[in-house]
Amino acid sequence: MPVNIAAIILAAGRSQRMGTQKLLLPWAKQTVIGHIADQIIAAGINKIVAVVGADRDAVTDALAGRDLILVENPNPDGDMLSSIRCGLQALSPECSAALIALGDQPGIQADFVSQLLRFYGDSNGAIVAPIAAGKRGHPVILPSRYFAEVLEHFDGVGLQGLLQVHSHDVRLLAVSNASELADMDYPQDYERFRRDLKG
Repeated sequence: MPVNIAAIILAAGRSQRMGTQKLLLPWAKQTVIGHIADQIIAAGINKIVAVVGADRDAVTDALAGRDLILVENPNPDGDMLSSIRCGLQALSPECSAALIALGDQPGIQADFVSQLLRFYGDSNGAIVAPIAAGKRGHPVILPSRYFAEVLEHFDGVGLQGLLQVHSHDVRLLAVSNASELADMDYPQDYERFRRDLKG
């Protein structure tokens, strides 16, 4: 695995479309957010920042016992970019890249994260993202040379703006199983994931 790579787990949203805090829904004998953190840890990343906001205390409890840093987004109604910035600001200066993961992506498995890390290691430090069925997804691996740019720019467009501006420096890892990249916003999304898990 590339050295000095950290992970940022985005876990600050209110889950309004789900009708309940989706990060706390049961998954694999624990919670969705606990599962995602465990898969990232199992892939060998030992520097992890979880950005919390809405339902901070409950999400923090769901992550208890894991070696990670909790950072609060003071604006839980902010967009994803605001949470990414909170996470980047919490990283140590020696961090060479950040893997940015969604807290509502229960299809993630450690093998997939490890594959993405190996792909990044072979990319000569490019921006790395997975792609399935023609659609780009998360986690995205962002080299540290782009941190300052993300902190200062791309309001309203988020990381998509960075990837467009630096499209020449983006490497895409083709993924055959699109469910690994899918997130969940609505109750039917969660039920579909549960059916797939049982199947």
